[in-house]
Amino acid sequence: MTIDPAPTLFDVAPAGVVDGDGRTPLLPVRHPNQDLFICDVLDAIPKDDMASMEHPVFSLSTKPDNRMRRYEHNGNVLEIIPSGKGLATIHDKDILIYCISQLVAKMNRGESPNRTLRLQAYDMLVATNRQTSGEGYRLMADALTRLRGTTVRTNIQTGGIEETRIFGLIEEAKITRKTFDGRMLDLEITLSEWVYRSVISKNVLTLHRDYFRLRKPFERRMYELARKHCGVKDEWKIGLELLQKKCGSNSSLRVFRALVKKVCEHDADHGHFPDYAVTMDDDVILFRNRSGLKAKADPVSIANDAPYIDPETMHDAKTAAPGYDIYALYNEWVSWWHDMGKPELKSPGGAFIGFCKKRHERKPMR
Repeated sequence: MTIDPAPTLFDVAPAGVVDGDGRTPLLPVRHPNQDLFICDVLDAIPKDDMASMEHPVFSLSTKPDNRMRRYEHNGNVLEIIPSGKGLATIHDKDILIYCISQLVAKMNRGESPNRTLRLQAYDMLVATNRQTSGEGYRLMADALTRLRGTTVRTNIQTGGIEETRIFGLIEEAKITRKTFDGRMLDLEITLSEWVYRSVISKNVLTLHRDYFRLRKPFERRMYELARKHCGVKDEWKIGLELLQKKCGSNSSLRVFRALVKKVCEHDADHGHFPDYAVTMDDDVILFRNRSGLKAKADPVSIANDAPYIDPETMHDAKTAAPGYDIYALYNEWVSWWHDMGKPELKSPGGAFIGFCKKRHERKPMR
């Protein structure tokens, strides 16, 4: 797959600091009240399934990609077969991420999971930083068509089960209500059994909200790989050729090297890459955790039997309260817990995330 740099609807240049191409590395925040909206109404933190983060399921092209692709690595075989509308793209994946996030949020609230989700189209556009114009709805309809039409044949495990399966990325999408001018309002999306099994097995990871602001498809794919492999560790290294394979790129190594170098240069100038600083030295790409997402605990808190918050939940909390020092909030929450007489918490992680959300609601920070 060749990574095509052609402009798309997502390449609207906002005001601010620009890179060498005259564009900012990040898209603007199209809906400034997005975080409050999500906390109040959707209550969903962006989640992605680990199987599609690990393997190159989605096209990085910004033009219709009609080529069948095959990927093999460590015994995993993946064949991606396009429909007449082309392969599903990494921007189309926003819809899948939104659905996964909604399903995880429902499960966290104790609700029974279901492969079919009933959603409002506007909510999805806002949560994924899409335009809410008529064009935004049209592009969403095209994305749903590609997600349904793209066929995957693979032996990659989800939910601990390995079997060769042939499926679409979603099983069905149904628009249940439209406006007078034809825009979708309500819709139903049924996830494929492969994706659904991954979600209910909790094989998911939190994404930084700025993932939806990354302008270039290639950067989104690099972030997915860093989030999957580096996670909360201090750093992760990968060779250029293996990175190329995991991105699913058919570009020459020389062209691919130039693409990676440009991402590193932009990150050095703007620090825009979410969660990780990315550099390259002698065809080795290094991702370094920006804010030390390893669980940090105040020694005094440990001595006082403070509730344990695992690293992934700390990442969720950081996403729920963007701009805050999450460990300062943790210590504040622990102090509150002590003041309340150390009540028993059925879900310490959920309680801490709720605390962070309320703090962000009262005083949003950017």
